Amino acid sequence: MSAPTATRRGGAWADLLAGLSIAGLLLPEAVAYAGIAQLPPQAGVIALFIGLACYGLIGRSRVAIVSATSSSAAVLAAATLALSDGDPARRLLLAMVLVALTGVCFLIAAAARLGALSNVIAKPVLRGYAFGLALVIAVGQVPAVVGVGAPHAQFVPLLLELGRRVHEWQAASLASGLAALAALFLLERVRWLPGPLLVILAGIASSSWLEARGVALTGPIALALQAPALAWPDTAQWVPLAALAGALMLILYAESYGSIRSYALQRGEEVAANRDLAALGVANLLSGLLQGMPVGAGYSATSANMAAGARSRLAGGVALAVVFALVLLFLPWIERIPRPVLAAIVIHAVSRALRPAAFRPYLQWHRDRLVALAAVPAVIAFGVLNGLLVAIAFSLLMLLRALATPRLSVLGRLNGGHDFVDVARHPEARPLPGCLILRPEAPLFFANAEPMLAQARREVAAHADAGLVILSLEESPDLDGSTLEALADFARWLADRGQWLRVTRLKDRARDVLLRAALPQLPPEALDYWSVADAALAPLAPAAGRVPAA
Repeated sequence: MSAPTATRRGGAWADLLAGLSIAGLLLPEAVAYAGIAQLPPQAGVIALFIGLACYGLIGRSRVAIVSATSSSAAVLAAATLALSDGDPARRLLLAMVLVALTGVCFLIAAAARLGALSNVIAKPVLRGYAFGLALVIAVGQVPAVVGVGAPHAQFVPLLLELGRRVHEWQAASLASGLAALAALFLLERVRWLPGPLLVILAGIASSSWLEARGVALTGPIALALQAPALAWPDTAQWVPLAALAGALMLILYAESYGSIRSYALQRGEEVAANRDLAALGVANLLSGLLQGMPVGAGYSATSANMAAGARSRLAGGVALAVVFALVLLFLPWIERIPRPVLAAIVIHAVSRALRPAAFRPYLQWHRDRLVALAAVPAVIAFGVLNGLLVAIAFSLLMLLRALATPRLSVLGRLNGGHDFVDVARHPEARPLPGCLILRPEAPLFFANAEPMLAQARREVAAHADAGLVILSLEESPDLDGSTLEALADFARWLADRGQWLRVTRLKDRARDVLLRAALPQLPPEALDYWSVADAALAPLAPAAGRVPAA
């Protein structure tokens, strides 16, 4: 047998084992996530079938598993509850339309080649959001574990409600949920064992005994093929549905692209962001039309597939076939899964995000600490959807605050060489006589140009002996209209004081816009310096720049 043939057979065998392993995770998770979305169990199973099939045919990643995710399920529940006024039939209709619209948003983004769309959500926001969302989802499963019909409320009201009704907790339900959760954490240490499937089998085996003691079971799962039940929401609901679909697409793609890209980097593979957008668009559109849930490449399923040894999309195909066989042959048994066991599977799945170590890098780096930590109370206080929007808005405000805060460095020559560095951080650097070199430490734009150049004026006033002022704009790839006006005022102010101005280290786009602006005090020859040293050491002659007006 040749080496390539043996390698292919070894890869196929690895994919077969991986597919068998993750099938035991995907089916119970699909049913459990339907519970988070407050939809019938078949909604999660339909989403699982469609997600695996569509991404396997269209997607690029070899190990991504596309199915229902806990985050999208929570967002779907919050969105449809807010729009349906508690009407179950209307919730089903709105969920179908919302998932289908999410697929349309994905397809529009793919056609527009917006593959980098997920970068709108900063990673610290995602880390904090994932932690807060996992906390909300885990607490939301507690009523199923303790066997009480607590209303679906936000985090704090739900905790208070559970505390007030502690006398209603069912011992058998609580014991079965805790036992399932303990077994899941123990079995996860043996990667080749399908822990969720084993726990499900144990739950089914004990279902009659548990049901006799008041423990609720999953109940009927209707998977009969039928034409999509097309209906239209009220006219007034289309605008909020479209906005929610865009937000849901952003959440799904941020999570999906994050997992796809991280595992592609580990395996040395390329990513095709726009192709993945199209795959997720088709999957969500079909899932919505068939009354399924939104789908994405979740961290838990994809990491489980990777850990099981998957090498290609064949693992997802095997998982699809195994899940189909399980549903076809054992559906009556699946309907007998105890609800506390499903709740334990959800809590175990989201527990990976409930690790404070996720915040350690930001605390260690002294970067984005507030952004990451603020997302947690935002989700708890405002809900899973509004919490994400608040966290994104907070991160953008912090970015604008950082960019709008003037940070100007005075540069000096280091050891008589070609390098010019900040004299405040490098005391050994020496300013050049008669020359003041200034460097904005952030890109100049409308929010910071005026205060930055006001600080530059103060530095010029403090260095009255400087006949030449050099502005190093290496941090500014482009210049907007407000910045050009501020630069014009600064150049005019220097000219009135009888001082020269040279601009160095310009990016091409910034230089082009300054040439088009044709500022009288900043002629083209004052922009032709590619380094600070060139601008500082060039002679003050008409060839180097216009002599300013007295």
